[in-house]
Amino acid sequence: MTAAPSPHIDRIVELTADQLRARLAEALQVYVDAMGYPPSTAQQRAPMWSAHMMRAGWRCVAAFDQQDELVGIGYGYLGVPGQWWHEQVFRGMLTVTPRAEAEQWMRDYFELTELHVRPDSQGGGLGETLLRRLLDGAPGNAVLLSTPEGPTRAWKLYRRVGFGDVLRHYRFTGDPRPFAVLGRSLPLETA
Repeated sequence: MTAAPSPHIDRIVELTADQLRARLAEALQVYVDAMGYPPSTAQQRAPMWSAHMMRAGWRCVAAFDQQDELVGIGYGYLGVPGQWWHEQVFRGMLTVTPRAEAEQWMRDYFELTELHVRPDSQGGGLGETLLRRLLDGAPGNAVLLSTPEGPTRAWKLYRRVGFGDVLRHYRFTGDPRPFAVLGRSLPLETA
C-alpha cells in the first residue's frame, strides 16, 4: 500500500508548457538534486527540456509545497521514430528481442521522460502520486521509461506499479551507466 503524499505538499497540478518554462530553473534544480548530478547539469538539460515541451502528447505534473516551492516534477510525451531516445531503445531492443515484439512496444507509447522528487520530500508516496497523475489519461497504449540499474526508490516504485523489463543493462550513447528500459500497458489500475 502506498503512503499518502507528505503533509507539507500543498497541491499537485498539471502544468502547461508556459507554466513549466516560467519555473524551469526550479524544476531543473529538483532534477539535479534528486539525481545527485553536478549543478552544471541544469544548464546542459534546459534546452532539451524546452524542446520536449513542443512534442506531441506532452504533459507535465508538478507538486508544490505550502510555500509554493516545486518539490516534484514529472513529464512525458508520445515517443515516435526519429527521437533520440526512441532510436536508442529500438536499436537496443533489436539486439535481444524479435523485431515484431520491439516494433509492438515502440508503436504507440508514452515516454515517461522525467519523474523526480526533491530528496527532502522522498519516501512519502509523492513519486507514485505524481506518476499516477501523469499517466492518468496519457496518450498511447503503453508507457516506457529508462532508469539507472540498481536498487533505488524509483526502481521499487516502477516495479510496484507494474512495470516490467523491456531491455536491461543498456548503455545509452554518451552515458557509461547501465540502464533498464521498463514498460507496461496503459491505463494504470486504480491505486
